[in-house]
Amino acid sequence: MSDAYRRRGWWRDETFLDDLRRGARDHPDKAAVAVHRGAGDSTRVLGYAELSRLTDRCASALVELGLRPGDFFAVQLTDRWELAVLALGCMRAGVRFCPLMPIYRRWQLEAMLRVSGARVFVTMAEHAGDRPAEIGLELAAGLPDLERVLVADGPALDGTRPFESFFFDTPWEESHGGELDARELGPDDPYLLLFTSGTTSESKGVLHSQNTLHAAIRGEAGVFGLDGSLVMTTSASYSHYTGVAQGMLMPLMLGGTMVFQDSRDPAVVLDVMARHGVTFLYIAPPALQELMDEQRRAPRDLSALRWLVCGSSPVPPYFVDDVREVFKTRLFSLWGMTENGPVTISRPEDPDDWAAHSDGSPIADMELRIDPVSERSDGVGVLWVRGPTQCLGYYRREGLYAAKLDAGGWFNTDDLVRPDGRGGIRVTGRATDMILRHANIVPVADLETIIGRHPGVREMAVVGLPEQDLDETVCVVVVPVSPESPVTLEDLHRALAGAGMAELYWPQRLEIVETLPKTPTGKTRKVELKERFAPPG
Repeated sequence: MSDAYRRRGWWRDETFLDDLRRGARDHPDKAAVAVHRGAGDSTRVLGYAELSRLTDRCASALVELGLRPGDFFAVQLTDRWELAVLALGCMRAGVRFCPLMPIYRRWQLEAMLRVSGARVFVTMAEHAGDRPAEIGLELAAGLPDLERVLVADGPALDGTRPFESFFFDTPWEESHGGELDARELGPDDPYLLLFTSGTTSESKGVLHSQNTLHAAIRGEAGVFGLDGSLVMTTSASYSHYTGVAQGMLMPLMLGGTMVFQDSRDPAVVLDVMARHGVTFLYIAPPALQELMDEQRRAPRDLSALRWLVCGSSPVPPYFVDDVREVFKTRLFSLWGMTENGPVTISRPEDPDDWAAHSDGSPIADMELRIDPVSERSDGVGVLWVRGPTQCLGYYRREGLYAAKLDAGGWFNTDDLVRPDGRGGIRVTGRATDMILRHANIVPVADLETIIGRHPGVREMAVVGLPEQDLDETVCVVVVPVSPESPVTLEDLHRALAGAGMAELYWPQRLEIVETLPKTPTGKTRKVELKERFAPPG
């Protein structure tokens, strides 16, 4: 299929470094990167020429550290300009890039560093009250591959090096610049290692090439007609697929501007968007709700915002009208995975409210297949996909990846979907989260949408708990708005009845909690809720 993908333009013989070089040649002073740092309330802007120069310096620093072509370089930093330079520097030095979420701590870091075999690890002196640099140094003593730890945002510990001064204060390109052309990664070489969120199982290392990333970026850009006027930001971490591919590489490829900040404060995010004239925002539903609340409280001039895309979980129907009211623009929906990036997107030619009914239709030559799970599924089935955005595999877990492919190269997403009637899909839940009630599939996503709108519910999740007769109890786990007077099961039943939801699907059990367990990307870890509330025995 690779030849076909090339013929149709989804894969190419160039790389993102070629895009960078074009930008440095054609508009050297145009802003390539604009980053706001909460520490000191500072903003830094890098033009294309400066980004290109720093990329060579970073790549040369990787050579100085002794990294060989094909080695992994692991980075754990908050969202800052250095991440863009490191991502490109790895391409230039022939090194594989492994960004890790800032919130990861010992258990996750040890597993991920061991799987990747990273020889160099960059992390922070302090973050969120912890000291990840100390963890990194301790791990280096026990992991066979990890040789060096560099520390950002603070004094280096004994046995480590300071990150900022080592990478950017020394002109390493004068010593190693001549080696870089021969080391550059090609478009099909393994490049990016990302670990899945672990919503339903342990995290897996997903390996991408620049071409699998390019196909997704080109597909998304084509849906919206994006060009060099793109000013892009996202609520996702820039250590996540969305942050790397859509947040950084998409604007770079188009000659636009990437805008990111290390604050999750909605007021700061909106201020940064207004200051830099953001035109495209990709965001998850919970973060979008926070931005809407803040924009209502203190409106900013966001007249430049043209594209607002919501993903990571189904879009609540009422978001469509709320976004139009608050941001004066239209809401689009997106579905994808770390394994394949954005696969489906609702489109400008769809009805204006389509994001409330669909997670979109496929992009970039991606193909979809829905395998019904039962005769009474009403069209709901497991989603299989294949196409040019699909990853290269799970690193060092080839058997696990092969088990998710069929003989035709289709990948089992483990998501439950139904056709949307326009060639796309509506996600109804995870196959591993599927709930059967009297042999009927419970519409979990619809239940969560209705219950989530109840004024007494702050957060919630619906899970299935096993019963002795192989049926399942529908259990709703709620974080109430007011712990002193939480909602009752009868309250929720009234809401479901008012919305026209069949009584067969109503929850039989309600659990009140203070918080929901989350993955690093903000998704609810339903597996933990199932384990916590499962009946004894």
